[in-house]
Order: sequence, then structure tokens, then C-alpha cells
Amino acid sequence: MEGQNPLELFLPLILIFVVFYFLLIRPQQKRMKEHRNMLQALRRGDRVVTGGGIIGTVAKVADDELTIEIADNVRVKIVRGTVSNVLARTEPAKGGGRPRDRARDEDEAEEPEAASADTVPADEQEDRPARRGLGRVLSRR
Repeated sequence: MEGQNPLELFLPLILIFVVFYFLLIRPQQKRMKEHRNMLQALRRGDRVVTGGGIIGTVAKVADDELTIEIADNVRVKIVRGTVSNVLARTEPAKGGGRPRDRARDEDEAEEPEAASADTVPADEQEDRPARRGLGRVLSRR
């Protein structure tokens, strides 16, 4: 024991650190860098998923906040860091035009159009409750 080289004592620890670096630390740093770049590249019109699982379209981009539209006329402010994934990116605007969200256009094309109030006869409109939320339906009773 007295004649052992100090390098031989630390060699197993050095090997363990090297293995941890290449299998755990380096891939995690790469994922963090990709996520940071994705967050910096967010633009208006991008379709995103938040950390809570909410899917929406970016309506406004501020420094550290995003306003996303999760339904028609329903906008929510979120912290930029809570975005976990980008489902669809918009193309950069050409000539100053507005970017379009192709995924949203495709979704609208696939969904059949619901019957609007204009297609329902006037006498049937009065009997139907408004579809604007549970609170309005309950308040009428």
C-alpha cells in the first residue's frame, strides 16, 4: 500500500466522472441550449404547448411574457419559459405581411362548419340556450 501511485487511487473516480459527463451532463446541456434557442425564436403565430399541456397560438410576444390564444377570443399570458414545445412554426413574413399559421388553417379546413345562428330559423333560436358558458345557462334558471 505504501508504494501505490496517487494517480492509481484517483483513476476510478476520474473514469466515473468522464462517463457521467458524456452520458448525463453533456446531453442535458445540449437539450437546455436547444430549448433556450427555441424560446428565443418564438414568433407571433407559432403553435405551442405549455408545460401544463395547454395548446395555443402565440398572439403577442413580449420580453419574458407571451400572450397565447387557446380558443376563440380567449387569450392567456404566460411566462416564456413555460413553453415546452413548438408544434408549428410560422413562415417569416415576406414584404411586411402578417405571418400565417398553417396548422390552424389546416385544422379549420378539416373541421366541419357548425350551424350558425343565421341558419337556424328565428322561432327555434329563442328556445335554444346560448352556448357561451355554464354560468349563463345556470343564471337563466
